[in-house]
Amino acid sequence: MPTPSLYTLGLDFGTLSVRALIVDTRDGRAVAEAVSEYAHGVMDAALPDGTPLPPRFALQHPQDYLDSMKASIREALSAAYTAEGVAPDHIAALGVDFTACTMLPVDRAGMPLCRDPAFAGEPHAYVKLWKHHGATEEADELNALAAARVEPWLASYGGTVSCEWMLPKILETLRKAPDVFKAAYRFTEAADWLSLMLTGNETHAAAFAGYKGLWQDGAYPSEDFLAALDPALRGLVGSRISPIVSPVSGIAGRLNNRGAALTGLPAGTPVALPMIDAHAVLPALGMTRAGDLTVILGTSTCHILNAAEAKEVTGICGYTEDGVIPSLCTYEAGQAAVGDCFDWFVKNCVPASYTEAARAAGVSVHAYLRLLAERKAPGESGVMALDWWNGNRSILVDPTLTGIIVGLTLATRPEDIYRALIEATAFGTKVIVEQYEAFGIPINHIMAAGGIARKDPLMMQIYADVLNRPVEVSETTQAGALGSAIYAAVAGGMYASVTEAADRMAAKVERMYTPNPGAAQAYAEMFRRYRELHDHFGKR
Repeated sequence: MPTPSLYTLGLDFGTLSVRALIVDTRDGRAVAEAVSEYAHGVMDAALPDGTPLPPRFALQHPQDYLDSMKASIREALSAAYTAEGVAPDHIAALGVDFTACTMLPVDRAGMPLCRDPAFAGEPHAYVKLWKHHGATEEADELNALAAARVEPWLASYGGTVSCEWMLPKILETLRKAPDVFKAAYRFTEAADWLSLMLTGNETHAAAFAGYKGLWQDGAYPSEDFLAALDPALRGLVGSRISPIVSPVSGIAGRLNNRGAALTGLPAGTPVALPMIDAHAVLPALGMTRAGDLTVILGTSTCHILNAAEAKEVTGICGYTEDGVIPSLCTYEAGQAAVGDCFDWFVKNCVPASYTEAARAAGVSVHAYLRLLAERKAPGESGVMALDWWNGNRSILVDPTLTGIIVGLTLATRPEDIYRALIEATAFGTKVIVEQYEAFGIPINHIMAAGGIARKDPLMMQIYADVLNRPVEVSETTQAGALGSAIYAAVAGGMYASVTEAADRMAAKVERMYTPNPGAAQAYAEMFRRYRELHDHFGKR
C-alpha cells in the first residue's frame, strides 16, 4: 500500500496543453502523468464565433484551462491508482505553473469577461497569450515615456519593456476596447486566475509581478507615471491590478469545494503559489545555485540564470530577487521563436519528395531532415540565418524584427536551411550568454530542458559546439510539472525550502554534450559573421 500524504501533483499549463504529473516526494519519482490539449488551441485567426482577429493576435479561451486540467488530473489519478494504489487523498499538495504574461480581464466574481454574452465577439475580452504581439505600439509608447522620465525600474528590464507583458496589454485594451477596460474588475495572470478558481483566494505571485508586471523593490510604477501614460490608468494598482504580491514558495490557499470538484482532490488540499512555467523548471533540474543557467527549449526558448546579486543587464527580459529560488536573484532572457522556426520551415518550405522519403523511412519530416543535416560539417553549405521569426526578445527587444536567410544558391538543399535554422538559434543563445557575462554575471553550469533537448541530439551537440561549453540534458520529460510538484512539496510541508526539496526530488542528468574542438573552432568564425548580421539588421 502507498504511504499516505507523500505525493504531490504538479500541473504545467503550456501554450497548447496542460500536463499533470503525480510525484513521490521522497525521491521525485513520477508515479503517473497525463496530457490534455486545449480545445481552442491558440486563436490567431478568429474567435469561436467567427469574429476575425487582427494581425499579431494570439488569444486563448479560459474554459480550456479548466476543462483540460480536469481531464488531465483525472487521467493521471486513474493511472496512479491502477499502477500503485495512489488515491486522491494521498495527494498532499498541488502545484501549478503557467505561461506568462498570459492575461485576462475578469469581473468582481472572477468570471472572465469573454464569458459575458456582451463581450463574446470582443477579442480584448479573451485571454491574451504570452506571444500576443498586438500591444507593440503601446509598448513603444511606454518605453519612450519611461526613458524620457528616467524611470528607475526600467533598467531592471534591460532598458526595454516587452509588448508581451502586462502593462502594454492593459493599455492596448484601454485604447482598443475601452468598454472591456471599464468592465474589468481585474486584469490578472491566468495562473493567478486559476488559483482563484481553485481556492477562492486572490493571489499575485512575485514571479509574475516581478518579471511581467513591472513590480520592482516592492512597488509598481508610480501613479504619476501611469497617469502620464494615460489618465485612465490612474489608480490602476489596487483597482484593476491586485496590490498584493506574494513571495516565492508560498501557499495560494487550499482547495475549496469548486477546486475539489475541478481536480478530484479533497477539499482543503494545499495549493502552492503559482510559478511561471519556464521558472518552475529550475528546481526540477536541480538548478538552484548561483551560476546555474537553464535553457528551456520549446516553441520559444527561455534562458534563466541564477546569480548571487542583482545587476542591470541591457537587453534581457528582467530579473527578480527571491522570485524563483529564495535568496537568489534570477535573470530571464529569451528567444521568441525556436521550435516555431523549425515547424514553420517543415510546414511551408519542404518539398513533397522529402515528405514522401520521410514516410518511407518511417520517421517524421523533422527527423528526416536531421538525419541529412547531421552529415554536413559546420559552415559547409554557406547558409546562415537570423532567428527572428517571431521578433527578437533578447537582446535587441524588438518584436518587429523578422527572420533572415543568407547564402542561398541553386545547390542549397532543405537540410542546409534546416541546419542553418538550428545553428541560428544556437548563435542567438550565445549572444545572450555573452551579454550576461559582459555585465559581470558568471555562468558555471548549463543545462537544457524541454522536448527538443531530449529528442534532438544534433541540436544539442551544435549548442555545445557553438557555446564551447558542456551542456547537460535532464532525463525528465515533464520538467515544468515536476518543478510545480516540488513547489507543492514545500507548500505541503514535506520540505522546508525549495532548495532542500530539489536536492531530493530533482531529475537526474540523462546526457552531457561536450564541445567538439574542430566544430567549436568553425562555429567561432561563423558566430563572428552571425554577429555582424545581427548588429547590421537588428540595431537601429
